[in-house]
Amino acid sequence: MSALRSVLGAAAALGLLAGCAVGPDFHRPAAPDTTGYTAEPLPSETAHAEVHGGEAQRFAAGEDIPAQWWTLFHSAPLNALIERALRANPDVAAAQAALRQARENVYAGEGAFFPSVDGDLSATRERGSGASFGLKGPVSIFGVSTAAVSVSYPLDVFGGTRRQVESLEAQAEFQRFQLEATYLTLTANVATAAIQEASLRAQIAATREIIDAESQELEVLQRQLELGGAAKTAVLAQAATLAQIRATLPPLEKQLAQVRDELAALTGRFPADEPVERFELASMELPQTLPVSLPSALVEQRPDVRASEAQLHSASAQIGVAVANMLPQLTLTGQMGATATPISSLFGPGTGIWSLGAGLVQPLFHGGELLHQKRAAEAAFDHAAAQYRSTVLAAFQNVADTLRALESDANALNAQVVSERSAADSLDLAREQFQLGAISYLSLLTAEQTYQQARIGLVQAQANRFADTAALFQALGGGWWNRADVAMDDGARADGAR
Repeated sequence: MSALRSVLGAAAALGLLAGCAVGPDFHRPAAPDTTGYTAEPLPSETAHAEVHGGEAQRFAAGEDIPAQWWTLFHSAPLNALIERALRANPDVAAAQAALRQARENVYAGEGAFFPSVDGDLSATRERGSGASFGLKGPVSIFGVSTAAVSVSYPLDVFGGTRRQVESLEAQAEFQRFQLEATYLTLTANVATAAIQEASLRAQIAATREIIDAESQELEVLQRQLELGGAAKTAVLAQAATLAQIRATLPPLEKQLAQVRDELAALTGRFPADEPVERFELASMELPQTLPVSLPSALVEQRPDVRASEAQLHSASAQIGVAVANMLPQLTLTGQMGATATPISSLFGPGTGIWSLGAGLVQPLFHGGELLHQKRAAEAAFDHAAAQYRSTVLAAFQNVADTLRALESDANALNAQVVSERSAADSLDLAREQFQLGAISYLSLLTAEQTYQQARIGLVQAQANRFADTAALFQALGGGWWNRADVAMDDGARADGAR
């Protein structure tokens, strides 16, 4: 027993004396040296329009993003739908399982820091003959029983095991941020689909109102034709216009049905079990204060950037693993037990056995395998570094595009409001003039078509402001670091928001 304790004591001492792990120590990439998202400064606030969803939005640089950013739309149905989606969406369950798997792999890898202890018990019954040894004598039958405990401890002198565990921890970190990306994508998709549903419902309602107005116009023309006050060509033209407008309704209804199916799938349901919630633009409020993270904080907040950084960290650790594989491998072994011919005498006097050993293996020639594995690990690190930079550039482009879209959306809605009201006034005047015979039906028809396009365009412009507002929250990371409904390690939080 004292010999076995000596082996374990020597292993522990050598483990404590082991030097620093070989390979590069990972350092997080520095934040990009840029102070803004766009070439010229953004306006302090957007334009406003006198219509629902036309409120001016203020860009608040450096303000924090709430974890449940979708509540800023003040839509109870949207809040309920997103909460249900977070509970039931299968992509979330898959990402959670992947994170659990990665963490268990870390725990399994950490097992290499400890000695392996195995128990062995064997019993054999043998029939021997002296002829095997050149002796004469009767055949003997005997049994041999052995019980032993074996200890094996590969010393991590050069840190190869530590680097391997470091790589596993980075992979777990990657899965951690993949989960956050799944949460963010899911909530943004639900919000966008709800806004699209509201837009389609408004377009359908506007189209039906236009159909009703055009149907009444056709009835008037038909009565005038019967009285001789209108030409047949005017009646036919109006009928054709009405048919064209009615033809735009089925595609809108198809899109609405598809959006409803999408919402059902996002909440983990089948299309036949569609959500009970209904969305209207009038029931949503446009957030008027938009927090805009500082560029230096964006790389801390975007889950895709943090996931890419974790992959870079894992690749860095794998270089150390490859270097350690080229260096000597030291292993300590020990065994203690007992062996006896009758099993009843096991552990009796004189049956004890033990052994101590140490092995040192230095790779000498592997056909270039180890060298090229090291070079492959270095190339993998370069690949991960390039991907990280690409992810960062895409993140900044995403934010810049969304900020530009919000500014443009406000201007477009303002112009669309003027266009719709001008088109409505022009149509009213054209109808009066047509009844008085001051203009041709062709002029009236042109005014009607202009109003139809302006009315639908107004609804779409309103929806664009809501959709791009949701896109901004997604582009800035969605405030995951403020989440209280998902357990997080402190190390996974954005440094600027701890």
